[in-house]
Amino acid sequence: MPDLLLTALRLIFIALIFLFVWQVARSLTSHLALGASDKTGKRGTRLVIVSSERQAGSEFVVSDVTVIGRGQEADFQIDDPYASEVHLRLAAKDGRLTVHDLGSTNGTYVNGKRVAVPVDLQRGDSVQVGKTVFEVR
Repeated sequence: MPDLLLTALRLIFIALIFLFVWQVARSLTSHLALGASDKTGKRGTRLVIVSSERQAGSEFVVSDVTVIGRGQEADFQIDDPYASEVHLRLAAKDGRLTVHDLGSTNGTYVNGKRVAVPVDLQRGDSVQVGKTVFEVR
């Protein structure tokens, strides 16, 4: 009888280990899928610099809040003398991307119009900061 009980306990222990490993694998897979969005655009909205003297072709993904400017405090730094230190803030929430001008000297333009209040962006919209133009993709 003790051998049967030990065998049953071993099987239960192995089953619990299997369930634990399976749960960890599921969590890691989910976490890695979210983390991969930083550059690939799997989650979030991708912006590409389409016009710039030095940064054309650069891209980044906005999946939360991103501050753009030429200063060290900015999350994404642009090399444009007409950009403010902290020029604008992009906020992604519930599948929408909103641009907020942060009181920049030369302004932020969406599709050629100066931004005075927060504006929701759509795919294909252009955002201009100084001489740098981003495209929402």
